[in-house]
Amino acid sequence: MMGSSNKEAVDASLQIHKQIKVVFVMGGPGSGKGTQCSKIVQEFGYTHLSAGDLLRDEVKSGSENGAMIHDLMNEGKLVASDVIVRLIVKAIQETDNDKFLLDGFPRNEDNLKAFENLTKIEPDFVLYLDCPEEEMIKRVLSRNQGREDDNIETIRKRFRVFEESTLPLVDYYASKGKLRRVDAARSVEEVFESVRAIFSSTEVRPRPDRHCNCFCKYSSSFAHYEVSTSIDFLPFQLTSFLKRVHV
Repeated sequence: MMGSSNKEAVDASLQIHKQIKVVFVMGGPGSGKGTQCSKIVQEFGYTHLSAGDLLRDEVKSGSENGAMIHDLMNEGKLVASDVIVRLIVKAIQETDNDKFLLDGFPRNEDNLKAFENLTKIEPDFVLYLDCPEEEMIKRVLSRNQGREDDNIETIRKRFRVFEESTLPLVDYYASKGKLRRVDAARSVEEVFESVRAIFSSTEVRPRPDRHCNCFCKYSSSFAHYEVSTSIDFLPFQLTSFLKRVHV
């Protein structure tokens, strides 16, 4: 257990001197997290941070920290949660943006506790890409990425880890009213229609001419409504809702 002086040093190194918006993106392997994150980045200007990519980049950097991570991964051991959190915070500090998607993090309760305790940051909401296991298996097997772990046995093991470690976090954020669940078994574009509706409800973006006044008038009510539900919006449902607000 750390002493108080060490804790103060850690806290100082993890300070983020700007107001930021963080969204956790969760889903099993093959649920489409990376694909949807790319679309969110393009349309809404978020920075996409993948915990796995940050770890791999640190290893490639040749740093002392990277060597330690490399050794742990080679030995099949988990990288400590505080190490991952430090990499995430460093990326946030070095990025000229205030909106971030954390993809594949937190993976378990220990990740979550470390993030909350060390950064004092709460996610604005959690996007959960909900997809049946068999569909995810089909997608992962069809990927041509040359990954050694993309075989049926190891894929099912990854699902069991996801169910045991990550799904409890999904339930936790649902209980806090922060979960935004999307049916991810559909096509990429159909899934993004639902994702777009969720992110649009949190963005107050000006519209030209007469549309600007309408949007601004609706935005607070729409955002309030979205916070209270995790039901997907289809385009016609969103249009219907805005008409009711207008009336």
